[in-house]
Amino acid sequence: MRVVAGSARGKSLKAVPGMKTRPTTDKVKESIFNIIGPYFTGGTVLDLFAGTGSLGIEALSRGMTKAIFVDQDKLSIEIIHKNLENTKLQQFAEVYKNDYERALKALVKRELSFDLIFLDPPYRLKVLNKIIQYIRDNHLITEQGIIVTEHDAKYDFTHLLEGFAIQKQVTYGDTGITILQIEKNVVMEV
Repeated sequence: MRVVAGSARGKSLKAVPGMKTRPTTDKVKESIFNIIGPYFTGGTVLDLFAGTGSLGIEALSRGMTKAIFVDQDKLSIEIIHKNLENTKLQQFAEVYKNDYERALKALVKRELSFDLIFLDPPYRLKVLNKIIQYIRDNHLITEQGIIVTEHDAKYDFTHLLEGFAIQKQVTYGDTGITILQIEKNVVMEV
């Protein structure tokens, strides 16, 4: 694994040993950023279920100004810190060991909102719907913000996402990527 583009281009990223995490391949990562970017002029990114931190680090490398990384696995947190140090992006990052529910509540309490959110929960949890609606209901996404979900390719999005539009869906083997944005005709209540 490596950083594909931007200020940290070519820097290698450490993987989390074992089978607990499912790192996003460089090919999938490059495809995601070709769809949503490929570069940014500032903004804040949330990498929830961060694993190695690869997606959030790529976003920082491509011009996001701040990233928050969250994972509940201690080893993942250690790897994220090492990857941030290796890419010299640690000054733009906050890293938290927490489960996703507590992390989201803490972000709401801080009144944060994000321009880009990466969601890659373990497929077995089946919590994407719940998380996406929580993000919307609690204004954790800016009006122009993008949510990038990585999920089982068989995951069905047709029954969810009130207030969101699917911008793009792609499949890479068993992995599905769905990119969401708030529908333009939906007014977010404050």
